Amino acid sequence: MNSPEEVELCEVVITAPDPEWLREFARGLVVDRLASNVHNFAPVQSTYRWNGAVRDRTEGRAAIHTRRSLIPAVVERAVAAHPYELPSISARPIYDGSVEYLDWIRTSTDPNPNPSTASETPGRE
Repeated sequence: MNSPEEVELCEVVITAPDPEWLREFARGLVVDRLASNVHNFAPVQSTYRWNGAVRDRTEGRAAIHTRRSLIPAVVERAVAAHPYELPSISARPIYDGSVEYLDWIRTSTDPNPNPSTASETPGRE
């Protein structure tokens, strides 16, 4: 298995108080080829410590599939636009999976795609 430093693909997870805002934000990442796709989950219940108190909140959660090299751009965009003072943004390596799907993530996040290889999600309309 590859070490985290060797892994090319990842899933970036972001939460936000407004699921609709998060869906629109994530869609922009796909449009700009910073992500191949996004899985949105809402509602999710978050429990966290903030300013000395334990809090509970209903939020939206997005799982963003991208290249590790694009994480800084995703984080920069999220921090600039996010409604929270300290947004929850973290990344997890994708070690393995369907070869075709992982290739599709690479193709979908290529800033200079070859029109003959750029396609929609495999097996989806």
